[in-house]
Amino acid sequence: MNEAIREGKFVELTYKVTDRKTGHMLTRVEFPLGYVHGHNEILAPTVHMQLEGKAAGDVIDVVIDGNQIFGPRDESLVFSDAIENVPEEYRQVGTSILMENDRGQTRSFLVTHLDDERLTVDGNNPLSGREVVFTLEILTVRDASDDEIKAGGAVAAGAAIDPALLRPV
Repeated sequence: MNEAIREGKFVELTYKVTDRKTGHMLTRVEFPLGYVHGHNEILAPTVHMQLEGKAAGDVIDVVIDGNQIFGPRDESLVFSDAIENVPEEYRQVGTSILMENDRGQTRSFLVTHLDDERLTVDGNNPLSGREVVFTLEILTVRDASDDEIKAGGAVAAGAAIDPALLRPV
């Protein structure tokens, strides 16, 4: 009998995220992602709740409203500038640029469009304003070791865990 996901279980899974409206795949994690359920929330809380009770071999779809997690899109966070005003190293779609405002606050912007004349960056989370589907394939469910519980996830064989790293800051 397969073990069910619950607190204290080590879980390995892969997932993909698809835009519900367009069906376009936004991202995919093909290598197993391991965590200890209830000790390391690596995905949205809604996803973790839906994983409860599932077992290795299960594939589930979880619909997430990006507006609830990241808020609605804010078009004031989208900027375009003449390409000659942009340093060469930022002239690639997908490049992340950390910007600081006049109050010293930083925000990450993503280059979303580039042509011969203009470059556009967007400071919204890519899931803002979207409804997405997480499709998760559960690969492993087993009891977590004490070291995995302390670390919140997989621990390489022979790895030492520094207890100072586990204390909240």
